[in-house]
Amino acid sequence: MTGNMSRTSVATVLFLVGLVPAFDAGISARAQSGPSFDCATISGAVEKLICGDPGLSTMDRQLASVYASAEKKGGATESLKTEQEAWVARRNGCKGSNLRGCVERAYNIRIAELQAKSGLVKSIGPVAFSCTSSDGTKDKAIATFYDSTPPSMTFERGGRTLFALVARSASGARYEGANLIYWEHQGEAQVTWMGSDFKCRKSNAEF
Repeated sequence: MTGNMSRTSVATVLFLVGLVPAFDAGISARAQSGPSFDCATISGAVEKLICGDPGLSTMDRQLASVYASAEKKGGATESLKTEQEAWVARRNGCKGSNLRGCVERAYNIRIAELQAKSGLVKSIGPVAFSCTSSDGTKDKAIATFYDSTPPSMTFERGGRTLFALVARSASGARYEGANLIYWEHQGEAQVTWMGSDFKCRKSNAEF
């Protein structure tokens, strides 16, 4: 009788011990299903949306990982922290009927921007361009293309640099961003920069 009880007790203990890894895995899975921030302390429509949306939660975890990589590569600088805080404010400022679309785009831009600026992905360039405006004015520009997620580019002109993400195009390569549209087709790039239109061709300038 005592032996039977002993074997039963041992079997019970082994069963319970066997449950521990599964229990831990369950906790881990739940932790990975939400965003990188604590949903118990959220405020505002945007954060509530992210906590309740698996897709946006995944993007938030991805951004947290990319941000950590950027800190590791370039150092946890004050400017990087300030940029991230400013981005969070812009993300939380999303509103309107397409709230999810606004938040998703905010994540896409920030992830690609961090990857590009911090040198976390491969790039092509800088590529020099000679540009002509609609009134005949000529100047120079520089483009760099990044294998980010999603693909992105920077376009520098007149001492200012604008950032854009890849966009759908029936032909050629097209990128769109705030104050910048870049469409390259058959060796010529049509560029809308701060509301002004240019036609640009690759030049032989070296950097």
